[in-house]
Amino acid sequence: MNDVVNYVTDGNIGVITVNSPPVNALSQAVRQGLLDAIRTAASDDTEAVVIHCDGRTFIAGADIKEFGKPHAEPLLPDLLNEIEASQKIIVAALHGTALGGGFETALSCHYRIALDGAKVGLPEVKLGLLPGAGGTQRVPRLAGVEASLELILSGTPIPAGRAADIGLVDKIVNADLLAEALAYARHLVETGAPVRRTSELAVENVDSSVFDAVFAGLSKRARGQTAPSRIVECVQNAMTMSFADGQKRERELFTECMHDPQSAALQHMFFAERVALKVAGLSDDAPIRDVKSVGIIGGGTMGGGIAMSFANAGIPVTLVEINDEALQRGLTIIDKNYAGSVKRGKLSGDKAADCRGLINGATDYSALGDVDLVIEAVFEDPELKKDIFARLDKVCKRGAILATNTSYQDVNEIAAATKRPQDVVGMHFFSPAHIMKLLEVVRAERTADDVLTTVMALAKRIRKVAVVSGVCYGFIGNRMLQGYFREAQLCLVEGGLPESIDAALYDWGMAMGPISVGDLAGLDVGYKARQAQPEEERGDPAAYRVPDVLVEAGRLGQKSGKGFYTYDADTRTKTWDPEVQAIIEREADALGIERRPIDADEIVDRLIYALVNEGMRILEEGIAQRPGDIDVVYVYGYGFPAWRGGPMHYADAIGLDKVLARIEEFRDRFGDENWAPAPLLTKLVGEGRTLAEWAER
Repeated sequence: MNDVVNYVTDGNIGVITVNSPPVNALSQAVRQGLLDAIRTAASDDTEAVVIHCDGRTFIAGADIKEFGKPHAEPLLPDLLNEIEASQKIIVAALHGTALGGGFETALSCHYRIALDGAKVGLPEVKLGLLPGAGGTQRVPRLAGVEASLELILSGTPIPAGRAADIGLVDKIVNADLLAEALAYARHLVETGAPVRRTSELAVENVDSSVFDAVFAGLSKRARGQTAPSRIVECVQNAMTMSFADGQKRERELFTECMHDPQSAALQHMFFAERVALKVAGLSDDAPIRDVKSVGIIGGGTMGGGIAMSFANAGIPVTLVEINDEALQRGLTIIDKNYAGSVKRGKLSGDKAADCRGLINGATDYSALGDVDLVIEAVFEDPELKKDIFARLDKVCKRGAILATNTSYQDVNEIAAATKRPQDVVGMHFFSPAHIMKLLEVVRAERTADDVLTTVMALAKRIRKVAVVSGVCYGFIGNRMLQGYFREAQLCLVEGGLPESIDAALYDWGMAMGPISVGDLAGLDVGYKARQAQPEEERGDPAAYRVPDVLVEAGRLGQKSGKGFYTYDADTRTKTWDPEVQAIIEREADALGIERRPIDADEIVDRLIYALVNEGMRILEEGIAQRPGDIDVVYVYGYGFPAWRGGPMHYADAIGLDKVLARIEEFRDRFGDENWAPAPLLTKLVGEGRTLAEWAER
């Protein structure tokens, strides 16, 4: 038919083959080739048709190269309607992954046969979209309403076996898919099987309470998102409308999604996550060191979580603590974490046992003599870290990578404690490390290229989203977070209440409010960090006076049962404590601050634009490679809503001129110390350029 779609006959069966590496995406050429092949098959003497794909997968979805471009004919809904209208039986032969438009293509066929191990799904919701080529109308007609809602709203692919259980796949085979598909097509012809058009099936009615429950669930797990509610409407329409009317409304809602800023933000995150893996100055074929075993120093919550991350990927771990008591305490934490994973259904009992079996303990650094990577995960004491690295330098083999999990400290200084600074790198995990996906990889001045390449590849192996950062205090995420928390505390003493500040950011889309985050992390963490700094480097005293007073009063946060809030010992439910309000008012008075009402818009703008302004400085200094890297850090590490695209994309979406104007307003009201506009922001506004345009320079 064309270079990417071929049509041949095998006896009485027509065979359409898609061969468009690497994933047979539905480019315009593939769509045109399929249409031409279907029309050719309609006019020859074959009795049935099989659609299959060469390579490692069936059609894996839309062609990402066409994202954001005008749709070229043939449009996918029209193509699929023509496939379904065929007078000859059409069988889809599925292997690898049939996702999005690829799975919708399979659903438009009359029968589906799949290789065991294949997966199918409709992941559009993860891009702020909905299936726009009949998926929301065909799936309910085959699988019913409840199974359809689960599949489409989650966006998560399901195994072919599960798809068969709910009626989306007709036959599972174990080998030689094409041969089996041909045999299946011949069997259907010989037995007089009907040309089964999904559009002609009825959807079984369900009680309205099903949809009420779904909407209630969306208000929690899809808070603020628009695509999920549109998906529910489409599935409801499948139950109450004709296929043609339901598909028409599906297309209207799909178009609404396409023009929704949320979809642009989620598509930005899709690409940003992938681009973040590309490190400036490193070639794609840079060498990678072999990492077959890992050592972890420090068996606390962080060290244990890091150990689990590697063990869960099948990599043996040696956990080192200062004595047997501390080691046993650390291993017990790991045991409890695995038990929790089993209880929540995240791991089977056998899998958890296998992973736990890969973690061994030691109290002597000599146990690390032959490991390929060591990660130091002790508390934030720079002198202790330097001492540890000097010891590692003596016991670890040549070529071993030495990594620090520091959140703030100077990786160059830590590397200087060794005679092999080229082997030293930062690997900043986020707690709980076995759950959180972000990994900040800190490139020191003398970090070797193959060390950086190895760590980035290893991050993917342990299922982390990696972003490279340069060396500065706090790197990308925590450096920016200082301004965010600064403004939260300033809003507090200026007149806000903890619950109103938390509510403003939570309602805006953040996973947690900043005051609650502080309580969760432990107010003593920031307190200790400040105490280690010279007083002149701590910034505005008003930004930390209240948390310091709380820590000194023994209110450390959730772990002590009291922080800004008071916590129930069993449920961790938080309640507001009037004692804290009295402290806030007393300290505001001592600082000479006259309290005033502060609305949610001001709270949000001050906190989010503080992130943006510091992010601009980080970009200008080269600490982050690109704006999208900052967005990945904040979405995966700090609870920033993905549907807003991260702080830097959000600034672009709002308009940099509007962001600058608001920052200048805050500068005029609150002073230059906290609100001097970043030079890059001023420069881009003056040039009329966006951050996205700047990133493509």
